[in-house]
Amino acid sequence: MILAQEAVSEGSRFVTIALFVLMVAATLGITVWASRNTRSATDFHSGGRSFSPMQNGLAIGSDYMSAASFLGIAGTIALFGYDGFLYSIGFLVAWLVALLLVAELLRNSGRYTMGDVLSYRMNQRPVRTAAALSTVVVSIFYLLAQMVGAGALIALLLGIQPGETFLGMDADTAKIVGIVVIGLLMTIYVAFGGMKGTTWVQIVKAVILLGGAALLTLLTLALYGFNFGALMEDAARASGEGRAFLEPGLMYGVEVAGDPLQTLWNKLDLISLGMALVLGTAGLPHILIRFYTVPDSQSARKSVNWGIGLIGVFYLLTLVLGFGAAALVGHEAISNQDAAGNTAAPQLAQTVGQSLGGEMAGAVLLAVIASAAFAAILSTVAGLVIASSSSLAHDFYNSVLRRGKATGAQEVRFAKIAAFGVGISAIVLAVFAQNLNVAFLVSLAFAMAASANLPTLLLSLFWKRFNTAGALAGIYGGLISAVGLVFFSPVVSGSETALFPEADFAWFPLPNPALVSVPISLLCAVVGTYMSKERDFEKFAMLQVRALTGAGAEKAPDH
Repeated sequence: MILAQEAVSEGSRFVTIALFVLMVAATLGITVWASRNTRSATDFHSGGRSFSPMQNGLAIGSDYMSAASFLGIAGTIALFGYDGFLYSIGFLVAWLVALLLVAELLRNSGRYTMGDVLSYRMNQRPVRTAAALSTVVVSIFYLLAQMVGAGALIALLLGIQPGETFLGMDADTAKIVGIVVIGLLMTIYVAFGGMKGTTWVQIVKAVILLGGAALLTLLTLALYGFNFGALMEDAARASGEGRAFLEPGLMYGVEVAGDPLQTLWNKLDLISLGMALVLGTAGLPHILIRFYTVPDSQSARKSVNWGIGLIGVFYLLTLVLGFGAAALVGHEAISNQDAAGNTAAPQLAQTVGQSLGGEMAGAVLLAVIASAAFAAILSTVAGLVIASSSSLAHDFYNSVLRRGKATGAQEVRFAKIAAFGVGISAIVLAVFAQNLNVAFLVSLAFAMAASANLPTLLLSLFWKRFNTAGALAGIYGGLISAVGLVFFSPVVSGSETALFPEADFAWFPLPNPALVSVPISLLCAVVGTYMSKERDFEKFAMLQVRALTGAGAEKAPDH
């Protein structure tokens, strides 16, 4: 009997690994095809602006439906119930800001990066340097979330339980291997496929992820006769929290008896998270560059509409997956596999499959969902890396170091080198961040985007008096305050789940800094503007015409 179980276990591993290898092979094939059709800087940075609104909408959804959405949110809902779903609400509402304030104007105003818009009416070199730095920092924090999700998933995919090994690897070693493998793959996608390869990988991934999540949702509901109420009651009972699991207060805004100050901080933390999620989306570099891959601003707006529809459906699915994991897998099993809950959805797949068709069915369903999660990670990290490498090549290398004299081929060559640098940095940092929930890590990236990028971008588009000093003060003030406050928060030290749990130098009480860092960024931008005498109302008028009509945005030649 024991030998039979071991054989099935090995068979399960074979199925899951085979599906993962097949998915990787397919995406690498897309990358090779795209590399043969990437001939210019426009092809590399923006895919030749050849994608339709539906295709770009799928890619936007793919960028957004990352490991944080599929693994992190499902895990947070499974462990904390109602409060976990706040992530889904914040992520979705954020798209209204992107749709109404950013998408169309950004597409009309620039060519490849956020730096194009910020530097149009200002001193090019310092503003582009600041934009490139902000892009890289925000992208690396977002990359950490994807890499941590990959590490958590690989141990489950290989069936490595605590105290067990596979091919000489224990669970911790397997996590590191997963991080390295994902890091290398994402760098290959970007270096060889550029934006064309990345976008087609994202389109395929969106279909896989939505299909996998929908399948698991239907099978989970089928076990309860499609009675979602019964599922929620079981989840509340299994959580050990009872009705409190279905009500706010387990994770955010917790009332602490006898400590009104801590209660206040807990409530402010919820507000800070909401600010980061709602304002951060419109400042995320890998989202912003997607608006440049379509032929015109109308297509950019339609792309966002497609993205909102797909993302909205997906977040409804995560609600079922999170509560399903709480009910069928259980709090203890989820926490034992991964303390942050990042493997809740794959564990649910295995449990549901076993309930419906035995161990092999569980292995097959786990393989499908794990492959979908890996596809989510691969495409999102590729989008982040190309955003970083494009900004470094276009904004910093060409515009700052070469003063706009680099050829398109030289710019693309530098972008490929930058992709490797960003990838290696993300791999190293992710190894130290393995114990953090990926949805939480992404919320930090959102806070930095909301602080450093969005205020400066909006002021550049809408404030006539805004100038170079204000832009630099806004970007650096928002970035330094966000990163600094995170460094001195419980995220880095002073708690069991911190990056450095043994140390304690935390004095900022909020895990998410947006409540403080966003106002600091705005204040810095306004003060910096009024401290400088620089004014160029004519350039502002020209930018307004370009932002509203698109006139002149595509006239500049490829170097």
